[in-house]
Amino acid sequence: MRADRLVAALLLLQARGLVTARELAEELEISLATARRDFEALSAAGIPVYPQAGRGGGWRLLGGGRTDLSGLTADEARGLFALLGPASARDAPAGSALRKLLRALPETFRADAAAAADAVVVDPSPWGAVTRPRPAWADLLQHAIVERRAVRFGYARSGTAADREVDPLGLAVKHDRWYLLARRGGEHRTYLLDRMTDVEVLERTFERPDGYDATAAWAGIVAELEANRSRVAAVVVVDDAVVDALLDRFGRHAERLGDGPPTPEGRPTALVRAAAHSDRGLAEQLAPWSVREVRDAPGVAAELGALGRDLAARFGRA
Repeated sequence: MRADRLVAALLLLQARGLVTARELAEELEISLATARRDFEALSAAGIPVYPQAGRGGGWRLLGGGRTDLSGLTADEARGLFALLGPASARDAPAGSALRKLLRALPETFRADAAAAADAVVVDPSPWGAVTRPRPAWADLLQHAIVERRAVRFGYARSGTAADREVDPLGLAVKHDRWYLLARRGGEHRTYLLDRMTDVEVLERTFERPDGYDATAAWAGIVAELEANRSRVAAVVVVDDAVVDALLDRFGRHAERLGDGPPTPEGRPTALVRAAAHSDRGLAEQLAPWSVREVRDAPGVAAELGALGRDLAARFGRA
């Protein structure tokens, strides 16, 4: 039995109180026999579902059906579908689940909920970005995480490749990049799925660490990486016209401090504090923004000068 189908059947019972096998078959686009088996599976699982024979009969949830989906009000239903709608556009299973949830709502809620699901289009990619496809190993690793089975894969890093055997604990997606959170040799590690090859789910099972929270673990990883990316900081003077684009490029690693001195031509400038992992790294990121002055960071200024001299040597006229 498919879990998503059984959940949809239960939600229909909660919403309507009484549902026939034929109604369930039509709603979920399954056969009549499959619909009957789904109701029987719910009953066998301990859900208080029982058949009611005779005219007007069907399957009923003991205690009566609720008036809405899991006790949601009309406003809550609209809010839920507004949240789920954008996800359903990017993911086929999410879209299927959304349609089934919509059918489980009382008819008076459905039109508004459907409109809410279509009200917002979320396109998380920046302009000009190339969307990366979902990694080939994502589904396999997800199943291994749920089943708590170890995995083995090849992993390429810094020009070298080696086999890894780990206990998979969770998956994280950031800017279309997929990461595996795992345990190896008693230590917690993070692996980029794009660097994996030949992923194999093993027969060996493992116990998930007590109290492990993948969301909290990923938040800690992000915080550590972001701290490493901001070890070197500089205050720079740049043309005011480029500040918004510069701040978009640096994200949390830059902030506008105020107005800078005007240029000799009278154009406005701004003071911006920017940070990166090293003097060289910060200089390389600042180079495209026509920095007019670097304050309190001689190492960054020296690296910018070196970059400028290198460009002049390559492309400057004699």
